[in-house]
Amino acid sequence: MNNTKVTDASLVRDYLDGNENALGALITRHQHRIYSFIFSKVYDRDIAEDIFQDTFIKVIRTLKRGKYNEEGKFLPWVMRIAHNLVIDHFRRNKRMPKFDNSGDFNIFSVLSDGDLNAEKQLIKDQIECDVQELIKELPEDQLEVLTMRIYKDMSFKEISERTGVSINTALGRMRYALINLRKIIEKRNLILTN
Repeated sequence: MNNTKVTDASLVRDYLDGNENALGALITRHQHRIYSFIFSKVYDRDIAEDIFQDTFIKVIRTLKRGKYNEEGKFLPWVMRIAHNLVIDHFRRNKRMPKFDNSGDFNIFSVLSDGDLNAEKQLIKDQIECDVQELIKELPEDQLEVLTMRIYKDMSFKEISERTGVSINTALGRMRYALINLRKIIEKRNLILTN
């Protein structure tokens, strides 16, 4: 089989049809790029090899469960898996403190950290993406107040005037938004860093 002419999509289909060699061809085709990406983030060969292997274990499981769809291309999909596993590695190894879901933790304080190196920036970008998805699950009134307060930097007085509710109501909605975010984070067992 001449691998240079066979597309990733057909190799994926062949693998799903039972051809184990097709997966080997995909790994061989993309291993240098994926491994280099992982290594450029962790700077440790052993860790990079572990994450590389974990990436393809996750790829295989996802393919076998039928959860892969050919919306995008195979390589960007695998790179995203590798990217997420790199972030998980940093979180697990406490290079940054974990969100322990106690006290008055404010997830939005993470997003405003001005002193970021490349590693912290990678994690911050992922957290921003995660938080954007999480807040979409809030009730509309809580989402509105949270967005005005956090993303538009409005005072509660301004929020009260804009929404036509009392300052106490605006404060209450913000409080419930944060409580609900904590519940969503707990339910999904997410690890957010600060």
